[in-house]
Amino acid sequence: MKDSATYQKKKRFFESMITLYGRNAVEEVLDDPTVEIHALHLAESNKQEGVIERITAKARARGVEIRYHAKAALSRISRNAKQDQGVALDIIAPTYRSAETLLETPMVQGRLLALDGIHNPQNLGMIIRSAAAGNIDGILLPKQGSAKLSPLVMKASAGTLFKLPVYYCETLPEILGTLQIQGWSIFGLSSHADATLHTLTVPEKTVFVLGNESEGVSEGVAARCNAQVAIPMQRGVESLNVAVTAALLAFLPAGER
Repeated sequence: MKDSATYQKKKRFFESMITLYGRNAVEEVLDDPTVEIHALHLAESNKQEGVIERITAKARARGVEIRYHAKAALSRISRNAKQDQGVALDIIAPTYRSAETLLETPMVQGRLLALDGIHNPQNLGMIIRSAAAGNIDGILLPKQGSAKLSPLVMKASAGTLFKLPVYYCETLPEILGTLQIQGWSIFGLSSHADATLHTLTVPEKTVFVLGNESEGVSEGVAARCNAQVAIPMQRGVESLNVAVTAALLAFLPAGER
């Protein structure tokens, strides 16, 4: 049992690790003392001058381990050879958590956003920003078919990436089904729904599901929803950008929680 608990703790530690890349993004994070850093990775081919020199000095000042790699090995770490610029940074994000932790410690009340097929990193970053600013307690983000947390997401979130829990899971249907068993109400956003946000009484434990703009909520996820709701729109407008929709949900009055 002890070995199993140790393994799970270690597993979650590494799963909460996010690798960012790119010189500007890495330097920005090194300047933020609130972010825990695991290791800095540098390509051996980098010239020790300018921004690389600053990054190295800042990492040493913070006591961060610096690892040097061949360019090909560095690209495998960053998973973005075209944009890593020979720099990657492993950070520990306590707000990036397994959805299992949400199930193990059930909320008495809360409001979550579940993202189904959101591929655009700018949209993901803006959704995180609105959710962090509004009445949202966390985001469900599947590993499959979704944008990854990246420098583009960090930039679009305008510094809010680590202010709100992001619960990762393999796929949404399974986790949504378990949340239903725990008493959560699941609402899919759909322009074809009869019920609207204006008429909806928001339960104490609610998950709003957002699909991508071209296809909406997928069939498998829609099957897990208790109901579909729409945002009433005027002048023949059919849909909104998904990040705008998330902002409207984030700022539903707290009194309705």
